[in-house]
Amino acid sequence: MTDRLVIIGAGQAGFALAAKLRGLKDMRPITLIGVEDVAPYQRPPLSKKYLLGEMSFDRLLFRAENWYAENDVDLRLSTWVEQIKPDNKQVLLQDGSVLDYDTLALATGATPRRLPAAIGGDLEGVYVARDKRDADLLAEEMRPGRRVLIIGGGYIGLEAAAVARHLGLEVTVIEMADRILQRVAAKETADIMRGIHETHDVVIREKTGLKHLVGKDGRVTGAALSDGSVIDIDFAIVGIGVVPNDQLANEAGLEVANGVVVDEFARTSDPAIFAAGDCAALPWQGGRIRLESVQNAVDQAEAAAAVIAGGSEPYDPKPWFWSDQYDVKLQIAGFNLGYDETLLRPGAREGAHSIWYFKKGLLIAVDAINDAKAYVTGKKLLESGINPDRAILADPSADLKRLLG
Repeated sequence: MTDRLVIIGAGQAGFALAAKLRGLKDMRPITLIGVEDVAPYQRPPLSKKYLLGEMSFDRLLFRAENWYAENDVDLRLSTWVEQIKPDNKQVLLQDGSVLDYDTLALATGATPRRLPAAIGGDLEGVYVARDKRDADLLAEEMRPGRRVLIIGGGYIGLEAAAVARHLGLEVTVIEMADRILQRVAAKETADIMRGIHETHDVVIREKTGLKHLVGKDGRVTGAALSDGSVIDIDFAIVGIGVVPNDQLANEAGLEVANGVVVDEFARTSDPAIFAAGDCAALPWQGGRIRLESVQNAVDQAEAAAAVIAGGSEPYDPKPWFWSDQYDVKLQIAGFNLGYDETLLRPGAREGAHSIWYFKKGLLIAVDAINDAKAYVTGKKLLESGINPDRAILADPSADLKRLLG
């Protein structure tokens, strides 16, 4: 192989694409460009075991640094792309140098939404949770007895709340919507997760937005909330979603719509350019979605690698997600977009539950809370296209294996 592949983004998708190509014995030259100053690493443990001090950073690395040289992957750290020139098949780097490519892959990920400076988002002590630098900064703040405000009651915010409570902080979560997890989960799941956090003394204030942060000498000291109250805090964590990093693609003339638009082969509107992971807007059941998950980043990147290597298999997403909070494991199979009915099923042991999502009578997703059997069963049903017998599902004494025939 002589075709040069340039991968922009050295996160989960970028690394998976390079590693898969080498696994397929495709030895074309690869340049992997990353903006951080460390080799590619796992992000999910950053906000959990790494922040808790239970896992050292070297254990988060996908591979030892010598792997890249041994596999002829030119890893360029602390480097970013200023411009893509599709007509010339070139990328312009921040230092003014130019890289030629035959094939280009965008694995640029997503960026956390931040608070506007007008309401205090530029104060010291206001953080997001995305990369190693964020985790290291938060580790300095996470000390017993300190008061943290978490803005946003989604999975990122609730996971941060769990870690902060584990470390002995006083935690307040505010959510401007009617309830936590409103965009991503059913009321039944939200109710269970809220109850778990309240048993750990997390204060959750729903239907409560942030008016502005209060600061002194440039550092956050409090928060004025939409209900008229003002609370004292030592720092804040913002968990209000992410936006796809699609600006480079847009400026290069690629089709963009809340992410870089790709087909079922992960190709963009330019056949020489692929995209995978959080930045990619992919086909889904006649529409288009972005799947913000490690699983999708890996699977879509590996599917793209197979196509780049000469394959022709389309990527058929089989979404699954997870969230660890305290000793609770929430596992999600499927994608609950557009659900119109749910069924709550108690698990076989105390504290175990599953929530089954239906759309027009068909199963589309399952939330399993400390219920591995429900998760595995739901995942198998979704992947095989079997719609479960409602009578069996509604009977808590019934063995879920019966649903699989």
